[in-house]
Amino acid sequence: MSSPESPVRERPGFFASAKAVFLNLFDADYVIPGREKYFKPDTELIDPVRLIPYIFLHSGCLLVIWAGFSWTALAVAAFLYFVRMFAITGFYHRYFSHKSFKTSRWFQFVMAVWGNTSMQRGPLWWASTHRHHHKHSDHEGDKHSVRMHGFLWAHIGWMTCSKNFPTDYSKIKDLTKYPELRFLNKYDFIVPLSLGALLWGTGALLERFAPGLGTNGFQIFVWGFFISTVILLHGTLFINSMAHAFGKRRFKTTDDSRNSLILALITLGEGWHNNHHRYHGSTRQGFYWWEIDITYYGLKLFSKLGLIRDLRPVPEHIYEEARNGGVQEVKKAA
Repeated sequence: MSSPESPVRERPGFFASAKAVFLNLFDADYVIPGREKYFKPDTELIDPVRLIPYIFLHSGCLLVIWAGFSWTALAVAAFLYFVRMFAITGFYHRYFSHKSFKTSRWFQFVMAVWGNTSMQRGPLWWASTHRHHHKHSDHEGDKHSVRMHGFLWAHIGWMTCSKNFPTDYSKIKDLTKYPELRFLNKYDFIVPLSLGALLWGTGALLERFAPGLGTNGFQIFVWGFFISTVILLHGTLFINSMAHAFGKRRFKTTDDSRNSLILALITLGEGWHNNHHRYHGSTRQGFYWWEIDITYYGLKLFSKLGLIRDLRPVPEHIYEEARNGGVQEVKKAA
């Protein structure tokens, strides 16, 4: 018999463990009991539970063997990649993470839902994680640094570690005051599942009413839900990995951020990463007209439509520093 001073924790049964895993997958704020080793601050353990969503998404791409190909399905996948990448870069990143422009409460919710279709978790987790990255970029504490942890971990390994799963609400107090954002962050599976159902239903309607397009519900679901999402995920994660390893450095920042036209094209403007790490408060990341920043062009259009306002510009002193060769040593972003 164990003493009160040294209690022995009984291992939960299979059904109790399965229930806990299920709750964790569908409630982002639920923590599975008895898995303390995966949450230690100094650990970098891959948690099998955290692998489940990524195995599901990547394995789902194999369904294309049975779903087949059509130009319609490819167009849907490409369209979803573009509009969801815009939501990640323009809304999750430039608004929720950096507040580089202002908007109304109702459109803020629209942006949150739109970003959630990307299946990159809720807006509060995304913003909290990214603000943490800027505070510790390529130094001790950075969750996805090539310099500190290697390329593969910086790209996707960190997302399979349970200590990086909970939302640090202390870093996003400006956003937690909105209950609709907290709900969306807690139940971040609702929007993706709704998107999947919408895609299947749309494909079924096309099969019935536009058979000449040569598609169906299953095919549109596979290409739009799985293939497009996986490519979108890795395109986004390239900024954590490749943008800190390959490219040119205009500014001498204290991290390894770099500028890359190729990554800017893949991510609609996020590839101007060294620019961004030098001054993350600006709405635009392509600081010059020749630095293609499609997200910024879209946000400018939204501002003309009255949906957003007060886009923050690049300060003149940043341009002056660039003219001087970007050699001024700068402190890490707070």
